[in-house]
Amino acid sequence: MKKMKNWLLTGLFFMIVSTVFSQGKVTGTITDATGGSLPGANVAIKGSSTATSTDFDGKFTINSTTGSGEIVVSFIGYDNKTVKFTVSNGSTTNLGEITLASNSNELSEIVVKSTVIDVAKDRKTPVAVSTIKAAEIQQKLGTQEFPEILKNTPSVYATKSGGGFGDARVNIRGFNQNNIAVMINGMPVNDMENGSVFWSNWAGLSDVASVIQVQRGLGASKLATPSVGGTINVITRTSDKKEGGSFSSGFGNARNFKIQGSYSTGKLSNGLSASVLLSQTMGDGYIQGTQFEGSNYFVALGYTTKNNKHDVQLTVTGAPQWHNQRSTASTIATYQQYGTKEDPNTRYNADTGYLNGEEYNIRKNYYHKPIASLNWDYAINETTKLSTVLYASWGRGAGASATGGIKGKAYNDVLAFRRADGLIDYDKIYAYNSGQTVTIGGLTGPQTRTKIGGVYQNSSFFSGSNADWNAQTNTNTSGISQTSSINSHDWYGAVINLNKKLSNTLTLDFGFDGRTYRGYHYTVVNDLLGGGEYFDNFIADLKPNGRHLTTTYPTTVQWNVFDKKNYEKISFNSTGNVKWYGLFTQLEYSKDNLSAFIQGAVSQQGYKREDDFVYKSGDPLRSTPYENVLGGNVKGGANYNINEKHNVFVNAGYYSKQPFFNSVYPNNRSTVNPNLTNEKILGFEAGYGFRSKYFTANVNLYNTNWDDRYLRGNALPANTVPGLAANTTYTEYVGLNEVHSGFEFEGSSNITDKLRITGMFSYGIWEYKGNATVNAYYTADNSPVPGYSATQIYMDGVKVGDAAQMTASLGASYEVLTRFFLDANYNYNDNLYAGISPINFASPTNKGSLQLPAYGLVDAGWSYKMLVGQNKDKSVNFRLNINNVFDKTYIAESRTNIFADDNVSSTNPALGTYASNNRLYKGVADANQVFFGFGRTWNFQLRYDF
Repeated sequence: MKKMKNWLLTGLFFMIVSTVFSQGKVTGTITDATGGSLPGANVAIKGSSTATSTDFDGKFTINSTTGSGEIVVSFIGYDNKTVKFTVSNGSTTNLGEITLASNSNELSEIVVKSTVIDVAKDRKTPVAVSTIKAAEIQQKLGTQEFPEILKNTPSVYATKSGGGFGDARVNIRGFNQNNIAVMINGMPVNDMENGSVFWSNWAGLSDVASVIQVQRGLGASKLATPSVGGTINVITRTSDKKEGGSFSSGFGNARNFKIQGSYSTGKLSNGLSASVLLSQTMGDGYIQGTQFEGSNYFVALGYTTKNNKHDVQLTVTGAPQWHNQRSTASTIATYQQYGTKEDPNTRYNADTGYLNGEEYNIRKNYYHKPIASLNWDYAINETTKLSTVLYASWGRGAGASATGGIKGKAYNDVLAFRRADGLIDYDKIYAYNSGQTVTIGGLTGPQTRTKIGGVYQNSSFFSGSNADWNAQTNTNTSGISQTSSINSHDWYGAVINLNKKLSNTLTLDFGFDGRTYRGYHYTVVNDLLGGGEYFDNFIADLKPNGRHLTTTYPTTVQWNVFDKKNYEKISFNSTGNVKWYGLFTQLEYSKDNLSAFIQGAVSQQGYKREDDFVYKSGDPLRSTPYENVLGGNVKGGANYNINEKHNVFVNAGYYSKQPFFNSVYPNNRSTVNPNLTNEKILGFEAGYGFRSKYFTANVNLYNTNWDDRYLRGNALPANTVPGLAANTTYTEYVGLNEVHSGFEFEGSSNITDKLRITGMFSYGIWEYKGNATVNAYYTADNSPVPGYSATQIYMDGVKVGDAAQMTASLGASYEVLTRFFLDANYNYNDNLYAGISPINFASPTNKGSLQLPAYGLVDAGWSYKMLVGQNKDKSVNFRLNINNVFDKTYIAESRTNIFADDNVSSTNPALGTYASNNRLYKGVADANQVFFGFGRTWNFQLRYDF
């Protein structure tokens, strides 16, 4: 009997073990309504921690330890789908093709768990949105700048600006990137002092981004962000993407080279996961003298509890880089001088040259801005979820430029230090600085400097007289140095969001957004270029004797961001402190075909300035109290799905946007702007969407009013007021208003299983509304310029410049052979106006904004995916990109507004106009300072996915 019991227990034990540990595989393919594969869709076995992601072709394989169950498929912008399965021990069950509803937001390689990340959902979130998935970023970006991947999105205008690595910029609906909210995994990254986004600091985003959503207009963010033009929402890789990795190498023109490797563990049985990516890139740059080198690192660590109640993600990413720049926008005539009249040398760089036989550029950017975030998502119960992100960013770096002058001549003077080929003769500057006799263009006879106190003394002194300077300093002794303006910061923040499902139709979000920022701004000496010392006399406590400095600091990237360098500072030294406290809430309604929301956010920003150079010890302005400014927004919208194919939406919103730091404390002084006021933005939008198996389309209409815009302008021209010296003033505009209205279309069509067509068209009317006034102040003490207060400028109807108001694109991709694709895209830009200075509109009969020539560019490429490995589950990928295939020459932006019928001389009209003197290029006066776009570029990439 005892043996019988043992046998029964043993048999029962083996049955249990064989049941628990039975192994079976479930496979399938995830597609959208058009039949297209969805790479990166999440596939999980319900009730367990077992999960995987689909591969590039939408296929998945998942192991099940039970004979039956349900898999849950999820994908951003698509409805979740649950599918039952049964599998025999040791066998494989193929579920075939699983189709998810909706197809406009084909996001990849990411599952958003956090309610902090505001992802617009197709046919539900009532905002205008375009989505770019990881596969497209990896394939088509190549050697382009990160913002350029957005150029085929409606109302987006992206240019390379000066052409240095990471110096690109982007406009949305006519608003520059200072007024576009850039978010990374729900974290705001716009500079807290001025709203700037320097893409060189984020050059690695193209490597780690899983998806980019461009939410035009008000956007879906619940935070009180400065999204006047829109929101660029970047969602990075996660630690728990499926196990595997990749290795890639690429090269292109201008000796561009990049290498990259990544690996992810996938979610382990204990809930832990990790993902790592490293890359390195370098090159000579397309523009003369713009060599660069950049690295990128990304580390993500994750943990998910077995009951899926807690999900924690720790992410650290950074992109330390240095790059030489082209900061000087030369005139068209200068580009022609070093090329030909018909074929200007568009690669010409007025900042680069040679020193000691080697290429040397005094303009250089070097920066390292890692960002770390800890995301915790807590599913409290079936109806309540808490999402928290704690983040920190430490920026360390600067932009190097030239300080000082030689007898009133700057380093980039068109005559003084220019070689016959147009490059700067830094050897001549070095020779003069070190006391050698040289000939300087524009000056008569040989030139030799004299010593002060036994040394050749450099300074920021340029020309003329200045009582702050050493009495011996004059135009015979000044020199040119390379200095760097440090712009470092420590930034800490937290966003907490509680998501509560009140009923089957209502969901409430409310949360807190807190940030603290400390920015360090000062200048250091990098290179005396042959000089013996640097004389600085900007510290109020040390005047009139000043300081004599000999220490120089290299222009190298600081990898250790926690090392606060003890630099000898020159010229200025100030610290900007910004504190931000915000509360936000959103109520969302969703039932059947109708979804609607209303949002509200309020924030208080405090600004504090510290300055121990301008102000003496004991001066209360040396450290100001916080100047607190309240702002916020309210917005709402609704989407209605007429049927499975048609939907419509509307939204509206109002922003009271706090001014930037330099608006609160203008001209780097610690007195609060007496004209301080919030900017007011009122926006309306309506949209229509169409979905079918073969064609999708989105149409949007929008109107945005931007009132009380703060804008600081250039100095008044010399003698505007009798006796006024040049570059001793600045201007400020009051009551400047803009209206941005427009139409947008975006569509795609699967003509056949192998041919896909995409297109977009946008037309904007972006103009200033009404007139404004301008005030002028002396830079020395912020005192008003007599006779130049509340001077009227005539802006009504003037076109907003710096971005194309009409854009269009048409693209096609065709699968010639299995997994062998050819693609091409045509991008067209028109109604492009030059950047303007409102001071040019003091007359009611002004000519408005200068319109630049329209241009269209063709990009093309081919790709091939070769399946390898025993199970054909690995691949080798080949990709060739050619941008601007036909090598089109075009003006991408102009910093001046000089018209063809303007006189070539303001003092001698008898000399005629630019047109009468045959000084036009494609109808544009050759005195305009412009940046041309890049000509033909190419790159090739080889990637192994495993």
